[in-house]
Amino acid sequence: MAERTMMGQVKTPFGRLTFGIMLGYTCMMVGLLTPAAMLLTFKMMEIDPNGYTASYGLIAGIGAFFALIGNPIGGAVSDRTNIAFGRRRTWILFGPMFGCAALFGIGLATEIWHVIVCWCVAQLFFNFGMAAYTALIPDQVMEEKRGTISGLLGLAMPVGVAIGMVLMMFIPTATTLTKWSLVSIIGLVGPIISLFIIRDGKVEIPNVVKEKVSLKEKFNKVYPSPRKFPEFTWAIVSKFLLMMGYCATLYTTVMLVNRLGFSQAQATTSVGTITLIGLAATSLTSILGGVLSDRLKKQKPFLYGSAFVILVGLAIFTFIPNYTAVIIASVILGLGYGCFSSVDMALVTRILPNKEDAAKDFGLMNVANALPQSIVPAIAPLLLGIGGWTFFYLFLAGFMVLAMLALKPLPEIGAYKGEKLEKTA
Repeated sequence: MAERTMMGQVKTPFGRLTFGIMLGYTCMMVGLLTPAAMLLTFKMMEIDPNGYTASYGLIAGIGAFFALIGNPIGGAVSDRTNIAFGRRRTWILFGPMFGCAALFGIGLATEIWHVIVCWCVAQLFFNFGMAAYTALIPDQVMEEKRGTISGLLGLAMPVGVAIGMVLMMFIPTATTLTKWSLVSIIGLVGPIISLFIIRDGKVEIPNVVKEKVSLKEKFNKVYPSPRKFPEFTWAIVSKFLLMMGYCATLYTTVMLVNRLGFSQAQATTSVGTITLIGLAATSLTSILGGVLSDRLKKQKPFLYGSAFVILVGLAIFTFIPNYTAVIIASVILGLGYGCFSSVDMALVTRILPNKEDAAKDFGLMNVANALPQSIVPAIAPLLLGIGGWTFFYLFLAGFMVLAMLALKPLPEIGAYKGEKLEKTA
């Protein structure tokens, strides 16, 4: 079956597009990640003071499922929202709008089930917005600049977390509703402003004669055929494996209290320090890695190097249980993750099976990013029960070795069949 092509794609000047995406995406991250990192826990302590640990785990787990399905579903919906306002701009508006309304609902919630429903809605629709933003890269950015913009976009998440943490530190005595309202407003206003910066519009996708398709072909429309597009599957596998290792960081707070004997106040201060230091490290390599990969026309060496650097960081966590080592390991992890996130996204934009399904396929890639964030907390108690913190980190470090092996089949710049077709077109 011949690959469909799109015509009439509106282009936004690179600098303008970069600013628009960064502004809107970062503000969305303030709206989504500040609750995930802090406010949701405090809300459950307010509603369920005796059982907030269990109820928070329940809400986080269910919400993670909706985040998991939200990206590919949102991407597929965005790909098919072919209207004059724009396939991406439509969900850049409606995704954060519904998501922020749900956040405000959590601020008003008085029952656990209220929080569950609202948090699931927030996770679902924020991921609609995320899918729309990331799809703008293959839509509008020329290949030689994708590493640069991907590197910048990789900063949105840590910067959003840092902004949210600082804001909460400035208003520690504010009411619960005030805090939730603030992050809701930021999470919506940023994307709305970005709509005035980003250009988008209706595209023309030539009609194809409808044919009877088999169940296998229908499945391939949801997930690109691993036989025809093995590179895409290897990209998903390698990202999933790397994130399994990196998500050891989700338990940093618990580790400080349980392994190093920190008080809650000490752990809070320490996590804030680690977050800011990690942000600096991630920012450095996210930008530098993307720019250098574009200039050198190489991506795989940066991906191998990133995975190895993260492996080193996990090894320090494993064998040196003191706070100084934790800070050093966190910096190393930040350096590795920043470079990987930028270069990996640039590579994925090269190997997407079909341009018209970019948001849907990016959504599938984002599943590999989100799924470990659910799996690691689920298996952490089992790993700790088997062999304590040493076994916990050692087990997750094993995924980094597997990730490096999974990188081998990925094509280097210029070696992918789609690129060759473009050059000879």
